[in-house]
Amino acid sequence: MNEEYDVIVLGTGLTECILSGIMSVNGKKVLHMDRNSYYGGDSASITPLEDFYKRFNIPGTPPESMGKGRDWNVDLVPKFLMANGQLVKMLLFTEVTRYLDFKVIEGSFVYKGGKIYKVPSTETEALASSLMGLFEKRRFRKFLVYVANFDVNDPKTLEGVDPHKSTMRDVYKKFDLGQDVIDFTGHALALYRTDDYLDQPCLESINRIKLYSESLARYGKSPYLYPLYGLGELPQGFARLSAIYGGTYMLNKPIEEIVMENGKVVGVKSEGEVARCKQLICDPSYVSDRVTKAGQVIRVICIMSHPIKNTSDANSCQIIIPQNQVNRKSDIYVCMISYAHNVAAQGKYIAIVSTTVETNDPEKEIKPALDLLDPVEQKFVSISDQFAPTDLGTESQIFISRAYDATTHFETTCDDIKDIYKRMMGTEFDFEEMKRKKSDIFGDTEQ
Repeated sequence: MNEEYDVIVLGTGLTECILSGIMSVNGKKVLHMDRNSYYGGDSASITPLEDFYKRFNIPGTPPESMGKGRDWNVDLVPKFLMANGQLVKMLLFTEVTRYLDFKVIEGSFVYKGGKIYKVPSTETEALASSLMGLFEKRRFRKFLVYVANFDVNDPKTLEGVDPHKSTMRDVYKKFDLGQDVIDFTGHALALYRTDDYLDQPCLESINRIKLYSESLARYGKSPYLYPLYGLGELPQGFARLSAIYGGTYMLNKPIEEIVMENGKVVGVKSEGEVARCKQLICDPSYVSDRVTKAGQVIRVICIMSHPIKNTSDANSCQIIIPQNQVNRKSDIYVCMISYAHNVAAQGKYIAIVSTTVETNDPEKEIKPALDLLDPVEQKFVSISDQFAPTDLGTESQIFISRAYDATTHFETTCDDIKDIYKRMMGTEFDFEEMKRKKSDIFGDTEQ
């Protein structure tokens, strides 16, 4: 432990494990520690079920109807992977995919007027969908074709829209789309949580809709993937990558002090010993004096013995409740997975409701989502503070990850990873770079 490292990482959440993997692949000497006895931090999957009950202070043991405790791997944070998103690219380029198996989520649904409708995933579904009327469908189809062909470098495809000046509201107007379709496009396709995006330049929104369509095109049922045995498998996969490249891992390590000299980090003290380092990566829980509270997220984990009504008995799905539908500022999400993903006992389903807290009664805020799930056998409620770093690490060389937000995918987590990488290394994160570095070590390059 009394050694010199390039980078010390505290906490084994997904962000920390991916950065630790990338730094090791980049030839850095990495020490990775966690005060917990398990991997994953806030993005862990908890097993057995008995531990989950304890964690949420639920008295007694799980009833026999819950099956074997070991059959459960319950995620603390509900998220899926976009099939064509950044995290999947990271998994593919680092070959961490070899440690994981994924299943496609069976459908994405959107809430309108108290009912749920399938988000159309093919042209045929779109034409048959009762989400829109016939003329609306034609206009929507035109809009989707426009988005698919949209290319910043080819002015013909822009049809007079300025990607950096025209707002998304202008684009919707151009195609004469009604409020319901705008709600559905912005929240179920572009996956915005609020309506602030309407008055911002349209390029990001168009790219988000493109990502959704391209992800959907890969597997057809929905744009989302989920790893068997739970999301906790993801940080562990990247931890293995780091270990292959010489990274050292220590769990159950209480962190006594982050050692500073002249305002810069020089090491970490644990159990009386100091490991020295040039840079430090950690989650907010290790540096409460360098982060600020930026809101709260409520998550309610529900165990059920039935699929969700009106989802054609899907064993996995996502439901988006756009804020407009329930008079809120931010959307409510439901992620559901089940025994089919090796995260629950036979015949059991886990639905996780999450949203950004807006009032003093967060449980009341998510009632519309809970009403869709009835009956629920057991629910576990958590309200987490969201922390954002106040120290960007320029002077201190301490790089702090952001808390996992209420979005249902990992795109924002990947943005955070790329941002921390840039601040640490001084250069933009390049996926190709990871690929090349790996082939050098494995000698896969052409002789």
